[in-house]
Amino acid sequence: MSSQTLDKFLHEGLEDLKSQGLYNVIDPLESANGPTIQIQGRQLINLSSNNYLGLATDERLIHACVEATKFAGVGAGAVRTINGTLAVHVELEKKLAEFKHTEAAIAFQSGFNCNMGAISAVMDANDAILSDELNHASIIDGCRLSRAKIIRYKHSDMDDLRKQAKEARDSGKYQKLMVITDGVFSMDGDVAKLPEIIAIADEYDLITYVDDAHGSGVMGGGAGTVAHFGLSDKVDFQIGTLSKAIGVVGGYVAGRQELIDWLKVRARPFLFSTSLTPGSAAACITALDILMSSTELHDKLWANANYFKKGLKDLGFDIGHSESPITPCIIGEEVLTQEFSKRLYDNGVYAKSIVFPTVPRGTGRVRNMPTAAHTKEMLDSALSIYEKVGKELAIL
Repeated sequence: MSSQTLDKFLHEGLEDLKSQGLYNVIDPLESANGPTIQIQGRQLINLSSNNYLGLATDERLIHACVEATKFAGVGAGAVRTINGTLAVHVELEKKLAEFKHTEAAIAFQSGFNCNMGAISAVMDANDAILSDELNHASIIDGCRLSRAKIIRYKHSDMDDLRKQAKEARDSGKYQKLMVITDGVFSMDGDVAKLPEIIAIADEYDLITYVDDAHGSGVMGGGAGTVAHFGLSDKVDFQIGTLSKAIGVVGGYVAGRQELIDWLKVRARPFLFSTSLTPGSAAACITALDILMSSTELHDKLWANANYFKKGLKDLGFDIGHSESPITPCIIGEEVLTQEFSKRLYDNGVYAKSIVFPTVPRGTGRVRNMPTAAHTKEMLDSALSIYEKVGKELAIL
């Protein structure tokens, strides 16, 4: 018999979330995660995928994955430090360092694991971390795990960052200070002020840490937000994911050789979790080769993103201040946001609602992710559905 205390907690908690419009329903796909998807037999225009460049279904990546799987098996068989480091992992890390313009790189099982492992491998209870208040949940959890003092600064507010950095440095209480920011913020699509952050870091001797999950493959001709600002030699930690623009799965940290050597002996997800599958690693290498040889997919992504942004704005929707393909359509109230997303679905567009606690209360939005794989006809169809639903709900 299950615990009555647990039963009560779960039932009341779930009912509370549902009554506030905060309960998220998961929709299994009956197709690949492409520009259109099938759910419960219906074809929908897909605007919720992180598959920015359409590489998740690219035949070149599929071929690389299949061939590597035939050669090395479906799993690596061990953690990296025992005998789970295969030649394909070494090749991937060399390719990642080349891609990010750094001395070295280390591959993890996910971007989330990067932040859980890398932060706590360097920072501890004697240190402090200056963290943007809108940083991703994995950064927040990684900071907590480190046991360092967490000092939140106002979102992209450089005056506040400078003030907090000065106070922390002048206090004399901390051995090391780190500043952490997303490169591209996942909910609003705005870009970190990296040149100003680096200037403040230089002034107060801050370790610099940029999570570029939504910037790699998207910004800087594909090389990411750090490269976009020409700061590849100025940022200590460059974090990325292999599951968004790269189209596969996994994560990585790129930086100086000694940093990567340290992470290989101190980052716990690297030490205690089985390595990336051979097929995934091989597919990632192929994706990186594509991105480093041509900007075609990158350019198509931006053309589609700019077209869709303009379309929504011209209709009268609030799309915030996005500087990336991430295009929020801000509705506000949580229940209305959920209803807006549901009506889009009913009319043929899959664009998931994002509400509290992922974003602050009263700022619910539908987050759109136009990709390089969308056609103009798909985007036009989506815009006409947005207009119809917006008028039905008196949003426009």
